[in-house]
Amino acid sequence: MEFLRPATWDEALAAKAENPSALPISGGTDVMVELNFDRHRPGALLDLNRITELTEWESGTYEGQDGEVIRLGAAVPYARITKELSGPLQGLSIAGNTVGSPQIRNRGSVGGNLGGASPAGDAHPALLAAGKDVFVEAESVRGTRLIAIDDFYVGVKRNSLQPDELIRAVRIPVADGPQQFSKIGTRNAMVIAVCAFGFALHPKNGTVGTGIGSAAPTPRRAPEAEQFLADELAERGLWQSGGLIGPAAVQRFGELVSAAASPIDDVRGSAAYRRHALAVMARRTLTWTWNEYTQSLRSAAA
Repeated sequence: MEFLRPATWDEALAAKAENPSALPISGGTDVMVELNFDRHRPGALLDLNRITELTEWESGTYEGQDGEVIRLGAAVPYARITKELSGPLQGLSIAGNTVGSPQIRNRGSVGGNLGGASPAGDAHPALLAAGKDVFVEAESVRGTRLIAIDDFYVGVKRNSLQPDELIRAVRIPVADGPQQFSKIGTRNAMVIAVCAFGFALHPKNGTVGTGIGSAAPTPRRAPEAEQFLADELAERGLWQSGGLIGPAAVQRFGELVSAAASPIDDVRGSAAYRRHALAVMARRTLTWTWNEYTQSLRSAAA
């Protein structure tokens, strides 16, 4: 196995163009498991650890995206996301705090989750819930391509990257309302999610965001649930009043989230359990975020 170790981003792009099958590695929290269990044996590894710009983030405005955006370098570790971005990227920060152990959170990154494209990746539900204006920056010697998060996942552990492309960053809108993340596992830590759910309120445009993990071939939204809840909040004037959503609407939201999944039976859980758990997590995350939202309205009025 060849080991490629570029010192700059341009060198990395050139190496990837010359060796399209080379497997990128940064944190290595997923790649090394695959190698150690001999599940994957690439002809070359492309080590990105010398490229420090991948571990940086910045805020700004970008064409095609409304409002302030966080441009998150592909190799910014989860531990830093939780410490430095818990406000602007609330949902992703909560999700990052559930990843593995402290050692893994100090190495693993959103770029790694996206590159592996596992339906059980903890970052995916939070990215989907953050809205349709989330974009993955894919770059090659041919140029930069922005891939909408909804178009990024194409199959089980498959993404829409071209063979010569690398993930440079992810552009995520700053949260304009409360966000949440929840997952079910066979224990409280160091566990692959049996299923996971991300949720976000977007009061600025009167929408909500959802993200389902580990309950379909790819991470996905629950579009009917999103539309139902957005209509409910708008028609009843709840964005302005902060009134109670009510148990019937909360229950229906959970049912629609559950129906959007297409889970399987496996060693971690049955399809029926995953559907049930998603409905529970949907109801809980909606309740948590709505309570936080109404509290913010009361504080602003005080």
